[in-house]
Amino acid sequence: MAGSTFGNLFNITTWGESHGSGIGVVVDGCPAGLALSETDIQSYLDRRKPGASRYATQRKESDSVEILSGLFDGKTTGTPISMLVRNTSQRSSDYSEIASYYRPGHADYTFDQKYGFRDYRGGGRSSGRETIGRVAAGAIAAKLLTELGISVTAYTQAIGGIEIPNPECPLEMLDIAEARNNPTGMPDRETSQKAEAYLKQCMENLDSAGGIVACRISNMPAGIGEPVFEKLDANLARAVMSIGAVKAFEIGDGVKVSSANGSANNDSFRMNSDNTITKATNHAGGILGGISDGSEIILRAHFKPTPSIFQKQDTVNKNGENITIQIKGRHDPVIVPRAVVVVESMAAITILDLLLQNMTSRFDRIKTFYNK
Repeated sequence: MAGSTFGNLFNITTWGESHGSGIGVVVDGCPAGLALSETDIQSYLDRRKPGASRYATQRKESDSVEILSGLFDGKTTGTPISMLVRNTSQRSSDYSEIASYYRPGHADYTFDQKYGFRDYRGGGRSSGRETIGRVAAGAIAAKLLTELGISVTAYTQAIGGIEIPNPECPLEMLDIAEARNNPTGMPDRETSQKAEAYLKQCMENLDSAGGIVACRISNMPAGIGEPVFEKLDANLARAVMSIGAVKAFEIGDGVKVSSANGSANNDSFRMNSDNTITKATNHAGGILGGISDGSEIILRAHFKPTPSIFQKQDTVNKNGENITIQIKGRHDPVIVPRAVVVVESMAAITILDLLLQNMTSRFDRIKTFYNK
C-alpha cells in the first residue's frame, strides 16, 4: 500500500490496523537534542483515545505509547523515532458479518475494488485508530514548534447545527480550558451542553452527527511556504483532508470569499508602533500567495456524520444482491471531539515541515548559519 507517508524533511509513516496487534508511526527528520518522553506523547494520545465519554466509542483502550527508538538520555538523537501503541481490546467478532457486504458511508466497497481484498475488522487501515500514529507524531511536532514560540490550538466549532457564539473572535476570548474538559471539545460550556443534548437525541434515534473543527496557529513568522505546488495552505489542506471523514476544508473566510467583493475581502497592511508590518483584518487567514503573512493562521475542517449508525440501511452484498442491514458493535455517535487533536497534530506536522524547508530559501541566512 502506497500513501502511508507524509512530509518532506519532517517525515512520518503510519502503520497498523484497527484490529491488528498494534498501531504506530515512524518519525524521521526530527532534529537531535529535543527533550522528549513518552509522557509528552501520551498527553496528546489521551485526548483522542476511545471510551473517554458517552459520545465516544466504548472500546476500552489505554492507548499507552512505547517509544522504541530515536531517544538517548531523554533527548532525540536525530535518528528515526519509532512509536507503538498496542491494541488490547479487539473484538473482531463484532465485524465478522460485514465481510459479506458493503457498509454505507464506509470504504468497504472501494477497498475491495482497489485491492480485491480487505481487512473487514473495523475498517483496517481506514479505521479512525490509524490516527494514533498521526497524533503521536504531532505531539513531537507541536513540542518543536513550542520551542520556536509557535502554538497550534484546535477545538470544536460546531456539532450538527449547534455552533459556538462569535466563532471568528480572537483566540484569547475562547475558553480552551473548557474545551479540553467537556465531552464535545467546545470552548463554551453553554454551547457544549446544547450539543450534548443534541447528541443524546441522535443516539436515541440510532443516528450520528457531523461538525466543524477549527484550528488557530499563532506566532507564525511571515515567509513560510512555497508559491507554487508547495503552498502552505495547499499543504495544510492536503494534511487535513487526509483525515478520515473530513469532507471540506477552509482557510480564513473560506467559502464566504466567493460571495465577497475585493474591497471587503482585501486585508489592508499597516505599520505597528515597533516598525513591523501588520494587517488591519485577516480575511486571508494568515496566508497570501501560499506563503504565511505573519498573522494568525485560521483553518476549519468539516467532518461528516459517523457512517456507522444502528438504523436499518440498504446496501448490497458481495454476491450482488440487494439487502438490508443493521450494524452492530462499538461506534462513535460523533467523530468531531476526538478528531480535534488529530487536526491539531496534522497542522503541526505540516507547519514544522515547511519551517525546516524554509531554512534554505535565502543564501544570506545560510551564510549566517555557517558563520560565513
